[in-house]
Amino acid sequence: MAILDEILAVKRDEVTVLHQPKTRDRIQKAALNAAPPRDFTAALRRSDGRLAVISEIKRRSPSKGDLAPDLDPAALAARYESGGAAALSVLTDGPFFGGAVSDLQAAHEATALPALRKDFVIDEVQVYETRGIGADAMLLIVAAIPDDGLLSDLHSLARLLDLAVLVEAHDAAEVERAVACGAGIVGVNSRSLQTFAEDLAVGEGLASMLPPEVVRVAESAVRSVDDAARMAAAGFDAVLVGEAFVRADDPETLLRKMSEVVVAQSRRSS
Repeated sequence: MAILDEILAVKRDEVTVLHQPKTRDRIQKAALNAAPPRDFTAALRRSDGRLAVISEIKRRSPSKGDLAPDLDPAALAARYESGGAAALSVLTDGPFFGGAVSDLQAAHEATALPALRKDFVIDEVQVYETRGIGADAMLLIVAAIPDDGLLSDLHSLARLLDLAVLVEAHDAAEVERAVACGAGIVGVNSRSLQTFAEDLAVGEGLASMLPPEVVRVAESAVRSVDDAARMAAAGFDAVLVGEAFVRADDPETLLRKMSEVVVAQSRRSS
């Protein structure tokens, strides 16, 4: 069984629990009473034409094991903010990534940055949950949602609840599905969800498929300033970086240098 299949099997069990009537009602009420979100989308298109860096809080991964199991999400988020991060990404999946909803909430409270909830959303109750816990944006992984109607419905519900949505694709067919569902932000992930192998050429090859009005985010395999510059040259507005930052002794310096990268001229003028 591929890693994604294992993760989704666990998510389906989690969704069943969230659908218990009292739990579902509490989640929906929290979503409707949540404070106004911070503007995640605007943060990803910098007015100075430079690359936006989404800095990730990530304890572990299925492929790499423990990365920073004892990290303090609030302290790390504050370091990211001081280093010039445009936004945060916080893993909230527990079984596979060691994350928690409390990680997102602590990071969000410690900074003024908009925060993306990084998890595997496959059901509308998780959309309400995402809004209710205070996230400003959520992730939709095209590979995890094979039904186009469901993908569109989840995206529409999130937007109705004022959540920004990063729709993640891994190949040309998934990019087409992401655009078709109305995505305003598309992340191109250079890591295979089946093998977890990484190749920045994947992102380079798919960037040109995205319409000019779509905010483009390069995900995975960006570990150096050269990697970030490569993605900016390919036409990405932003990069999402996790492993390189949580492993770094001085994430602020690396983040500042990535944030100085200039986005391709064609994107700055679009």
